[in-house]
Amino acid sequence: MKKKNTYLFFYLNTCLFYINRRIIWLFPRLIVALTSPKALPLGNKNKKQAFFLYFPRLIVPLQRKKKNMAERKQKLLGMTITELKEVAAMLGMPAFTGGQIAQWLYNRHVTSIDEMTNISKVNRERLKEHYEIGSYKPLDAQRSIDGTVKYLFPVCGEDSEHTEELDSTRYSVGANKKFVETVYIPDGDRATLCVSCQVGCKMNCLFCQTGKQGFDGNLSVADILNQIYALPEWDKLTNIVFMGQGEPMDNLDNVLKATQILTADYGFAWSPRRITVSSVGLKGKLKRFIEESDCHVAISMHTPLPEQRAQLMPAERGMSITEIVDMLHQYDFAHQRRLTFEYIVFGGVNDSMAHARSIVNLLRGLDCRINLIRFHQIPDVPLKGASQEKMEALRDYLTHNGITTTIRASRGQDIYAACGLLSTKKKQRD
Repeated sequence: MKKKNTYLFFYLNTCLFYINRRIIWLFPRLIVALTSPKALPLGNKNKKQAFFLYFPRLIVPLQRKKKNMAERKQKLLGMTITELKEVAAMLGMPAFTGGQIAQWLYNRHVTSIDEMTNISKVNRERLKEHYEIGSYKPLDAQRSIDGTVKYLFPVCGEDSEHTEELDSTRYSVGANKKFVETVYIPDGDRATLCVSCQVGCKMNCLFCQTGKQGFDGNLSVADILNQIYALPEWDKLTNIVFMGQGEPMDNLDNVLKATQILTADYGFAWSPRRITVSSVGLKGKLKRFIEESDCHVAISMHTPLPEQRAQLMPAERGMSITEIVDMLHQYDFAHQRRLTFEYIVFGGVNDSMAHARSIVNLLRGLDCRINLIRFHQIPDVPLKGASQEKMEALRDYLTHNGITTTIRASRGQDIYAACGLLSTKKKQRD
């Protein structure tokens, strides 16, 4: 019995000895874990969970793994020079590194951070930990016999999970598949790109397939610029028109920032005279765009009669065509900046001489021009295109009365070139 007690006493002492040693080992680490934010890469909010990172025998550092899985790299594409310099400073790089990144992005169109060879390898690795280029190739392309190409781009947004490489085969659009269309239109020594600014559209114009999709979100600046950046023919472009999917004034902040980068010396360095932004006319926002941008302006008119325009374009109820024209009279379009009115001609709807006379009266005294556009029928819409004779009669009357008018050539009729048709087809297929 005495021998048993001796063994028990020895066993208990040994246990207490190791427990005391463990407490002595744990205590200072506990203090650090609870009081030193610098010692914890997970930040103040996760101190309680991060405490367990100091006890590897007890808990595998899952919290750190979860954070890495949740982290999303930010896109460099779409950042201004000021923002790029802030990125450089935040990562402990010299301020001029921001200018170098801008040059690699907007002047040289690199597809990976590793290509930025005048930035040290250490800084490139540091940059890659938190950022990526943010550009993705189109998922689909349809080529017309007339040379027009319609591209279908994935929409990445600000929080999408994606990879560094500009490779559409590795891109996953996830559960909510979103696409936008971009149309490349070569014409002799000119090449125009028609870009989108939204997924779907809120305007719900009767004649537009995009409006039938409903609204599914604004494009980020990166998504807008990616349509240019990742375009196979980007180096051949001479003009850009914001006339694709969506209403530019309804995504005004991102459209303004995109055009700023397109025209800035540190950016694409395009002249604003090579860029046209179209709008149905949104009160307040159209005025702001005209005052903050030097790009050309195009207004979707489609009829000079307010009542009829409201039937074709519900946005007329928010800002009428007469209000739009009155506002435009306050600005100077007589010099390099151009003002255009877009006019889709529907057979038996807006192709009469009465409409022509109303257009002349509406636009009297305004320095502008008109583009007459052929309508190509879309599913479930009771509208048809006007005859060539009607379009020519409209053009001749308007030109004779002092409004320069042209009939826009139809392009890409064999490849779903009208806005919204290709993306609608893709959604239905998926």
